[in-house]
Amino acid sequence: MMKLDLYVDTSRKGVSMALAAADRYEESVNPEARGETLGGTLDDLLNRMGATLDDVKRVMVTLGPGSFSGLRTGVAFCQGLCFSGKRELYGVTTLQALQCFAGNEPESAVVIRARNGYWYLRQDGKESFIETADVAEALRAGKPKSVVADAPAQEDETLKGVLAEIAATVTGDTGKPLSMWASLFDTVKPSLIQEANYIQPSYFEKLKA
Repeated sequence: MMKLDLYVDTSRKGVSMALAAADRYEESVNPEARGETLGGTLDDLLNRMGATLDDVKRVMVTLGPGSFSGLRTGVAFCQGLCFSGKRELYGVTTLQALQCFAGNEPESAVVIRARNGYWYLRQDGKESFIETADVAEALRAGKPKSVVADAPAQEDETLKGVLAEIAATVTGDTGKPLSMWASLFDTVKPSLIQEANYIQPSYFEKLKA
């Protein structure tokens, strides 16, 4: 019997899912998929692995920030898979997961777009929802050697200038195997109770000094 890890990300566009074993890896990334396709996607990956659900021993799901409906369906789906107690459920923030794409670089940060002029930033273990100027200030102060950034962050003129200024290595938020998140199994405790960590931009009010 194989021992498989399942990775599920519904916090961004569509559904990203992967199964990984010591020497096997299968992945499905569909930006157009919705939550109702999760079961079919998992079945397809299991067939490609020549495995069954009983082979899945650990499940990792992103908790946000991101799409509320996507997060809700993704978390609920993974909770259902783990309810029997046959496998463990690990919840990680989307920014934690993306930071793994920086490899083993300890001095790294993550920047992804929240809405126009606002970004989600993970740096020094802290996550923020802040404006462009504040992101630029934080990056200049922290000088991370590696930054995982989505396309909007890489295209933003202010952020692009700061990343060049601090000479950070920039890595995209897509195109890398989800199995790179495996290191989080060692730092996050499994729990069947997982809640979506969605930051609703429309409710955000910047405190004035």
